[in-house]
Amino acid sequence: MVELIRRNLLPFATEVLDTFPVLVVQGARQVGKSTFAQLLVEHRDALVFTLDDEQTLAAARENPRAFVEQASTSTVVIDEVQRYPRLILAIKAAVDRDRRPGRFVLTGSSNLMRVARDSDSLAGRAVTVGLRGLSQDELAGRQGDFAAAARAGIDYPEFVTSWNRSGYVSTLVRGGYPEARQLSGRLRNTWLDSYLSRILERDAAELRRNTQPARLQAVMRLIAANQAGELVKARIADQAGIPATSMTGYLDVLETLFLTATLPPWTPNLTRREVGRAKAIVADPSLALRLSRLAEQQLLSVSGSDHLGGMLEGFVVEELFKQRGWSSEEFELFHFRDRNGLEVDIVIEFADGSILGLEVKASQSFRPEHFAGLKKLAEKAGDRFRGGIVLNTSEGGYQFAPGLYGLPVSALWEL
Repeated sequence: MVELIRRNLLPFATEVLDTFPVLVVQGARQVGKSTFAQLLVEHRDALVFTLDDEQTLAAARENPRAFVEQASTSTVVIDEVQRYPRLILAIKAAVDRDRRPGRFVLTGSSNLMRVARDSDSLAGRAVTVGLRGLSQDELAGRQGDFAAAARAGIDYPEFVTSWNRSGYVSTLVRGGYPEARQLSGRLRNTWLDSYLSRILERDAAELRRNTQPARLQAVMRLIAANQAGELVKARIADQAGIPATSMTGYLDVLETLFLTATLPPWTPNLTRREVGRAKAIVADPSLALRLSRLAEQQLLSVSGSDHLGGMLEGFVVEELFKQRGWSSEEFELFHFRDRNGLEVDIVIEFADGSILGLEVKASQSFRPEHFAGLKKLAEKAGDRFRGGIVLNTSEGGYQFAPGLYGLPVSALWEL
């Protein structure tokens, strides 16, 4: 039996449900959306349906209005609503007739804003929260807020941790899917293979006709092999044997299914962000490792450091995406690269435009060259620069220079 772990998004999602007619909970399959929705309504009068059930789906198609209005005063939970996007039109009409808060909870394993193009956006009626895999905060029973803590100021040299390289590798291998985390190595790999195969063969086909599962998987393998690297569409198309004209469509499908995520480029010039090259990750680290056919012992070996760096960076990006859902600070995530090739892995930009730079390294020591990109970012950002931090597998904090620091990766959830 999968252990029930408290999700840090629950208080905010409850507040949304108490305020707006429709709450949409989106995220990849098997991250816990159904359980999350049930927890949201456990103390409410509610009716729960899933469109993964063919009889329920048939009823929704037969009479959408009657389906959504089965309960006059109850909250209606509709799981996997992307399986019949036209149902959203009936939900919109029902809300326009009665706009009381908490009428509907919709969950989707695809981004409804992309899926329901021939339906309605529910703008002004719905609020969306994104549920991702289990975070290290949630697994530890905490609610970490690294971005807010770093912005407020940390006593960097005083920070210590018991985490080491072995602990980080084990965490990457286990990933964030609640069910897969409970499995042993070989069973976990079997689960991941089956999970991905079913999504690419069924869910992807429902999103975009003529999408070939084998090609989608090839694209995912190439992203995983260059985890947290810049996304060069022409190169991926060439390596995967996909026409360059089809590449954007394949990438859109993977992101719509929440299997991948991207970091846009940061630049002080807002208009230039739209034309720069993004970085891409396979969202769950265990899935990224499986696609790359990297085992735990390989990452623990000396030769595995080359692979561990990218995987660790992708893991940090995903943990920050998760924390963004409950952080006391509004922030966006970017990456930075100048014309001479100096890079900063992650740029946290706060609502007031100030930024924090993060470099992620697999090493256990801090070296001057690790801070080169952060120094360039500080120069570019000027007064907007709030500090730069190198995150690695060391056991303690470090000050390199005023405004430039080092921390263990575990500071993300231990601060």
